[in-house]
Amino acid sequence: MTLVREPAIQAGVALAPRSSLRVGGPARWFTVAASIEDVGAAHTWSRARGVPLVVLGGGTNVVVADAGLDALVVAVQPRGLAITDDGETLQVTAAAGEPWDAVVEAAVSRGGAGLECLSGIPGLTGGTPIQNVGAYGQDVSGVIEAVTAFDTATGATATLAAAECGFAYRTSRFKAADAGRFVVCDVCFRLRKGPPTTAYADVAAALARAGVTQPSVADVRSVVLEIRRRKAMVLDPGDPDTRSVGSFFTNPVITLSDAERVAARAGTAAPAFPQSGGHVKVPAAWLIERAGFARGTPDGAVGLSSKHTLAIVTRDGATAADVIRFAGRVARRVEALFGVRLRPEPVLLGFGGSDVEPDVEYLLGARN
Repeated sequence: MTLVREPAIQAGVALAPRSSLRVGGPARWFTVAASIEDVGAAHTWSRARGVPLVVLGGGTNVVVADAGLDALVVAVQPRGLAITDDGETLQVTAAAGEPWDAVVEAAVSRGGAGLECLSGIPGLTGGTPIQNVGAYGQDVSGVIEAVTAFDTATGATATLAAAECGFAYRTSRFKAADAGRFVVCDVCFRLRKGPPTTAYADVAAALARAGVTQPSVADVRSVVLEIRRRKAMVLDPGDPDTRSVGSFFTNPVITLSDAERVAARAGTAAPAFPQSGGHVKVPAAWLIERAGFARGTPDGAVGLSSKHTLAIVTRDGATAADVIRFAGRVARRVEALFGVRLRPEPVLLGFGGSDVEPDVEYLLGARN
């Protein structure tokens, strides 16, 4: 008979210090999982006591309610990075607790292409397939080979091929249809050896300014980090604009007729990037700015970053309720003016029965 050790459980652990927004209440129960076996032990503990299990990674893409979480919060932090090079491709297998940018750096240093535009994104590797993290013309779904996860429905480990992950723009089955079911424990990427992705305008312009005509993956990583630092989209304790979840809203994908309506109301056409099915993707930041919210717009202890309109930032004294109210205010204004509903990118945890519930319902309703 296999004996499962009891997890080391702590009570009343503050979550705000574990969040890049630095807001939110405590976890009723908390534990750290350094392996998939630890995840299984935490699952057993929570199920035996009828306590919900909530997974926390790097805390860079969540908003935790001020009341905290009446749950067992599991910080999933297994470590390990293995890279196999067959001369033409790299197979990169990273544990969920590996810092994401270190994984990108390791792949780029070996000439692997496919992750270079995702340089500088805060957080841990385990969160990347959940969100289908992407930036500057790349998404992790384009290079993920498989995801290993603990399946809370079966109590066993599952390996899911990329085709089984339900990837779509900034989402996956882990975030949508099967939200809460799987705990990602490691991710396997398959990268090609070859030229980098340079399709995104900001990246191409930065390379041109640097005089780089035949860029390597290392060149692209360098300019992407430069761009992200300029927008305060990397974690920097010395930058007050770093207290954010990065982009708070995803770029909406709309129909051509929707785009025409937006242009008519804005007096100018929005930048549009063609998508499948006769749709286009327009920048959420463009809509927010034309709805009257400039960079640095304050709202009490929260507001927009002074460097990027798409980032909601917090200052000392801010609460999670402040963040949600301001996000709701921005999104409702955009919809009222342009008929486009913005979808929040971070996961909202623990909200319910509070005075911000209408805004939470509105923001979550945008995902449906």
